[in-house]
Amino acid sequence: MNALTFFNPRFTSDLFDVIERNFSDYLPSTHSAHPAMVSPKVDVRETKDAYIMEMDLPGMNQKDVDISVKDKILSISSVKEEKKDEKEGDWVIKERRTMSFARRFTLPEDINAEKISASFKSGVLIVNIPRKPEVQPRNIQIKASEEKKPAEKKAEK
Repeated sequence: MNALTFFNPRFTSDLFDVIERNFSDYLPSTHSAHPAMVSPKVDVRETKDAYIMEMDLPGMNQKDVDISVKDKILSISSVKEEKKDEKEGDWVIKERRTMSFARRFTLPEDINAEKISASFKSGVLIVNIPRKPEVQPRNIQIKASEEKKPAEKKAEK
């Protein structure tokens, strides 16, 4: 069975993955000068020809995102810098800051890494991960070998 899974390095455990998946929306955001780490939500569909990944990235465009694949690990990351505006007045609320994320996915064996493509539409990153055609079994014809008659064997000697 093939599956597209979240990358899980050896030093993490399933417990931490469960905690992150279930509680990440409830953790307080960071209001420091350091980039806020976010984890964009991903939907993945499987078709007979490809895996289609859709990742919500509002406020970003294709120039803000890096995608790479190496050793069946698909990496998607971004660092979006805060715009430095020298506007008159003091900020009362300033929640938009530098934002970054990095997501990695372990790809199944049946993908064609050379043909992975991506597009950006209305704040949604769409990654098309083509599958290799499934190898079909083929029948092998058995040829009958002609057995020489005893008289023919003597004639050859």
